[in-house]
Amino acid sequence: MVRVLLVDDQELMRMGFRMVLDAQEDLQVVGEAGDGAEAVRMAAELRPDVVLMDVRMPVLDGVEATKRIVAEETAKVLVMTTFDLDEYALAALRNGASGFMLKDTPPADLVSAVRSVASGDAVVSPSVTKRLLDRFLGASGGELRDAKVLDVLTEREREVLVLIAKGLSNTEIAEKLFLSEATVKTHVGRILAKLDLRDRVQAVVLAYETGLVRPGET
Repeated sequence: MVRVLLVDDQELMRMGFRMVLDAQEDLQVVGEAGDGAEAVRMAAELRPDVVLMDVRMPVLDGVEATKRIVAEETAKVLVMTTFDLDEYALAALRNGASGFMLKDTPPADLVSAVRSVASGDAVVSPSVTKRLLDRFLGASGGELRDAKVLDVLTEREREVLVLIAKGLSNTEIAEKLFLSEATVKTHVGRILAKLDLRDRVQAVVLAYETGLVRPGET
């Protein structure tokens, strides 16, 4: 059973999410919070598997709440936002969220995302992430991180990281590089370990921040 904590300052939104999730045999909503501070407290108390986190909330926003929950390792966080070009969503990814989705996501996709995050996968739309980073990097005038952080990677690992950043799955990377899927999985694990990254989402962000991949590239 995947235990979920709902966090949103709109009660109607929480009700909608609860109806969708509680209708699944393997999902259970164990609590609701109306702001980020309450979310941090409840996550520590309830130890849910996944926190479904709104980002724009009073008292404490979802970005800071995500940072604290991830730091305390009390749960994985899936961010929900109304806007696909939301700087809050990008900030949440940078602070350890396992992904983000739009609030008008179809119920079936929401259910699938919660299950994926609970199992340890990252959930993020590469196209939306690219648009976010495009705007974010454009506003900052260039790379945000020194590309030297990537020097620890082998040439093959850099190649794999580029494909991760472009949204390819392990299966697709294996086909493109003529490798076995197991080998690709090993490369991905080494990339995350060497760069001290939590998951593929943070790998995507880092690839763009260092200029390894440019916004708009496909």
